[in-house]
Parts: sequence; C-alpha cells; structure tokens
Amino acid sequence: MRLSEFWSLADAVFGPAYSRTLARELALDGVDSLTPVAAIEAGVAPRDVWHAWCEQMDVPVDRRDGGDRERMVPPPR
Repeated sequence: MRLSEFWSLADAVFGPAYSRTLARELALDGVDSLTPVAAIEAGVAPRDVWHAWCEQMDVPVDRRDGGDRERMVPPPR
C-alpha cells in the first residue's frame, strides 16, 4: 500500500478532517502505542498502520476499503 492510498482510505473511512486528527492523536496498540503519523514516520508500513488503526477503531473488515469495492486493500500480515 502506498502512502497516498493510506491517506485516501483514511479520508474515505473516517472523513477528511477527522482522519487527520485521529492520525495525529490516536495511539495504536498494534504499533507500540504510536500514532498513525508517528508509526509511518518510524518506518512502519502503511498497510500495517492501516490495519492497526482499523482494529483500534473497530472498523469492520468489509468497510476497510472505504466503500470502494474495486479497491484492493492488502490483507493484514
């Protein structure tokens, strides 16, 4: 997953304004309590950050594609 795809999904799932706030403020259990922004800056793959974020926010698997059924979201590792 590219970083641009990560942000596109974040905006689609959480909304453009809320996704940026969450990305800066929400500590994710799945990536050593880093925020999504900090995790990406630390070198964690966007795909892994995306799935950790969705798990933390209880986003159902069928909504993690942002409502675009043609979008290919890589599965969690």
